[in-house]
Amino acid sequence: MSEPVLTAHETLKWFETTSTNWQKLLAAKPDILALSCDIAGAATVAQVLQHIVAVELRWAERIARLPETDFDQVPFGSVDAIYATHDRALGIYHQSLAADLDWDQIIDFITRSYGPASASRKTMFFHAMFHSIRHYAQLGTFIRQHGYKADWPGGGDYLFMGITIPDATQ
Repeated sequence: MSEPVLTAHETLKWFETTSTNWQKLLAAKPDILALSCDIAGAATVAQVLQHIVAVELRWAERIARLPETDFDQVPFGSVDAIYATHDRALGIYHQSLAADLDWDQIIDFITRSYGPASASRKTMFFHAMFHSIRHYAQLGTFIRQHGYKADWPGGGDYLFMGITIPDATQ
């Protein structure tokens, strides 16, 4: 008997779908960016999003062995600026998955919170994907508390990447 496997490509697709849904929502309701909040030590939703995309980019750069972008250089003044960083990270993830990389290779790096550390590329990749998903879930709860609603099925739950729901109107 084999166990079910969630692949890197499937995880990346969920990550992309979730990020795209949030980008569309924020483009339609940019006032959400200015809401005060305390997720991830941020003061506003825009700063939470800066945290999300900066982490995405920095892990992508580590995996690809590229120079790391300074966290404070990641813009968060607009939806377009935030998601330009996300798109940059996404491109690196796609290139890395297409390359012949050793995903078990251990890479040394410096974290902002814990200092020197090391992990495999595989661990870094899945951490980056689930880190973003986790913070988007936190934001989903936060914006509902402020009268906004994610307008996509399941609000980002993985189930909605492969569910079939019969049409209730028939």
